[in-house]
Amino acid sequence: MRLSKLFTKTTRNVPADETARNAQLLIQAGFIHKEMAGVYAYLPLGLMVVENIKSIVREEMNAITGQELIMTSLQPKELWEKTSRWDDKVVDIWFKSELKNGTPVGFGWSHEEPIVNMMKQFVSSYKDLPANVYQFQTKLRNEVRSKSGIMRGREFVMKDMYSCSIDSEQHEAFYAATIEAYKRVFDRVGIGQETYVTFASGGAFTQFSHEFQTICEAGEDVIYIHRGKNIAVNEEVLDEATLSKLGVKRDELEEVKSAEVGNIFNFGIQKSEDMDFTFTDESGEKKFVHLGSYGIGITRLMGVIAEKFSDDKGLVWPESVAPAKVYLVRLSDRDEVVKQADELYNRLTASGVGVLYDDRELRAGEKFADADLMGIPYRVVISDKTVAAGKYELKARSANDSQSVSLDQLLKTLGVSA
Repeated sequence: MRLSKLFTKTTRNVPADETARNAQLLIQAGFIHKEMAGVYAYLPLGLMVVENIKSIVREEMNAITGQELIMTSLQPKELWEKTSRWDDKVVDIWFKSELKNGTPVGFGWSHEEPIVNMMKQFVSSYKDLPANVYQFQTKLRNEVRSKSGIMRGREFVMKDMYSCSIDSEQHEAFYAATIEAYKRVFDRVGIGQETYVTFASGGAFTQFSHEFQTICEAGEDVIYIHRGKNIAVNEEVLDEATLSKLGVKRDELEEVKSAEVGNIFNFGIQKSEDMDFTFTDESGEKKFVHLGSYGIGITRLMGVIAEKFSDDKGLVWPESVAPAKVYLVRLSDRDEVVKQADELYNRLTASGVGVLYDDRELRAGEKFADADLMGIPYRVVISDKTVAAGKYELKARSANDSQSVSLDQLLKTLGVSA
């Protein structure tokens, strides 16, 4: 992507109506646009980050037999009445409306009931199970608070997966596999070291759940962790019974602020009973399907990464999710410089390396500042000086100094065959 063709622009002005660091930086860098409180548009560079996160999540969900689909955001009232969750006293974050003919509809805040209703059409025998499906879907939640940028929105992208199993043993095996898959996801996006599987309340979903909480000062949750045992408990369920179950004492735990990046729920057969979701077992007897629900907030995860990987100059994206690997800076319009920059741009892109090519007519300082603000992992400078020396100027975003390297050294660092 040539920045001279990109319609977005960076700004040095901090948005006056944003208190969250993630939103401030993402707006300044031209990754997102704020429509209203808790509602953001994802611009080309921001969408690249979202898609990179989705790609990692998709690979890990497919690896544990997840099958991708996409459901509608419009949801019928009668489905949710079967589980009592249409009632605003049970779920207080609904956006609701009605069709022209007066039929009530809700806008999807979650998809358990619609997924179960759909799966009932395809599951009738034990031979049809297990079946595990997931989607990347825009969720709409009428949150009271929306002051954490894209870490808590009224509209956001979630990966939600649902498992259907013949019994608790089969369900528990998949539940455990999902925990490990989630750990791999968070490792790959760079936050695995500070993300804990956390014992928590199930809220409107079920009595208890497991959350994936990342230590983050900008987070809205408080958890208690035991670093040595890799144990974490949400403060809402911190009591003697929970501590006894986990085998830890209160004074062994460290209080930290955190942001929830994922969660998993075991519904057992309750929701299947509510919605009459059954299958016929090997003996011909009808049984209720065991259900589980598993979420990762894709755009929330992007916000947490932005919070944790930033400095006083801007964003510092992990390579796995960055919108590009290289920020290529051209500092002259002389033919030799343009030719070398164009050739490197074409070679890198042909090799599958993402490049933001800064070919704009701006001063060097402005280009360097944008490179830092956007947080691209590597900055490569081509100028009259580097061309004359037969070298390239290379700087990692996380490094303080640049270095002069040959083309072979540059390509090796970027993982491109010479």
